[in-house]
Amino acid sequence: MEKPYIMHAVTPVKAVSPFDINMACDAGYGVIVPYSNVETGEVPGLVQDMIFSRAPGDAKRTGLFIAGRDILMALDMLDAACRAMVPPFEISVFADPSGAYTTAAAMIAKVEAQLEKVGLALAGSRVAVFGGKGPVGGVAAVLAARAGAAVQLIGHDGAASVAERAASYRHRFGVTLGAVDGSTDAHKAAILAETDVVLAVARAGVQVLSRAQIAAAPSVRVVADVNAVPPAGVEGVDAFSDGVAIDGTDAVGIGALAIGNVKFKTQHGLFKAMREAAKPVYLAFDDAFTLARAQCRKTA
Repeated sequence: MEKPYIMHAVTPVKAVSPFDINMACDAGYGVIVPYSNVETGEVPGLVQDMIFSRAPGDAKRTGLFIAGRDILMALDMLDAACRAMVPPFEISVFADPSGAYTTAAAMIAKVEAQLEKVGLALAGSRVAVFGGKGPVGGVAAVLAARAGAAVQLIGHDGAASVAERAASYRHRFGVTLGAVDGSTDAHKAAILAETDVVLAVARAGVQVLSRAQIAAAPSVRVVADVNAVPPAGVEGVDAFSDGVAIDGTDAVGIGALAIGNVKFKTQHGLFKAMREAAKPVYLAFDDAFTLARAQCRKTA
């Protein structure tokens, strides 16, 4: 009798998202066990209970998913899990807190594909992240910067609010991110005048930019908005938009559902990769970006 595929899901917060549980189930894991309020220091003990309870040959039938909301803590947990492995007792691990890794990867991959359609590249582009204090904004900023873009985190309540995040990402990932005051319309206009790509990643239901503000900034070529809850994060960007021109502007929009379609395929693909890998794999946002890029190029 074949042993079942088991996914252990740990989170430092109250609950693992039902979204992630459904995704793991649909990727072929028949038993999914959530662990809440887990501290990073508790991860090694849990991992060793996971690995030593099954023979090394059953490694692909056991996986660990790291959830939560903090993108840096998730990486710390991933590192703790990797260090707790005792070859040949090893299992695959996938981190995706709040879906931020796969959502940000999908967002940047969609932006890159759209830029390439008009003969531009992500490398060298000027990217403004509205909502950069959040997990999706943080990962998107790091991915864009690693790809060669000049990235600024925009603080709706002043530059100081995002400067600390920019510094922490610089320290952790070696990327340079600007921190800019976006608290007034005048500040936003100055930012947009020197921006090629807008990433709207503020909390759901908050409009950060109007259509008029985008129209007044002819340098803006692509606007990507992950907000699917009305009103849109950027006026004129429909959730279904996938490279559709924003009326009255020189920009095209990429909406939440177009990004979400790639995010869904990326997260599913990474869960599936855990199940099918001949050797254990350790997956985070770089892996998500590689897969999201491949998804976008496949449909280009």
